[in-house]
Amino acid sequence: QVQLVESGGGLVQPGGSLNLSCTASGRTFSTYAIGWFRQAPGKEREFVAAINWPGGKTAYVDSVKGRFTISRDNAKDTVYLQMNELKPEDTAAYYCNRGQIRAGKLVGDFDSWGQGTQVTVSS
Repeated sequence: QVQLVESGGGLVQPGGSLNLSCTASGRTFSTYAIGWFRQAPGKEREFVAAINWPGGKTAYVDSVKGRFTISRDNAKDTVYLQMNELKPEDTAAYYCNRGQIRAGKLVGDFDSWGQGTQVTVSS
């Protein structure tokens, strides 16, 4: 299992932006698609966005389309999630993981999760 580390979260006002990073530690992403998930208190983990290997095909949950952009730098084993026009509803802990894009979302074993990075959108 590759060790994934999320970073870039923080506190931002509605309408603001954040850029999250997902990096591989000790291993490379190989040829996996990488996706972002989020989980708010009391709610189930929700798929947000995914990007295939080597990139070019993306998938987003409807609620973030037009606001979030997922990208990857394969040489750096890093996947990014640029989040614009943030809303309070985006507040959650954000996680990344490896899998495959199926039916507009990321699917996989997801047997291991990192610590995530907290995104809080509040005025």
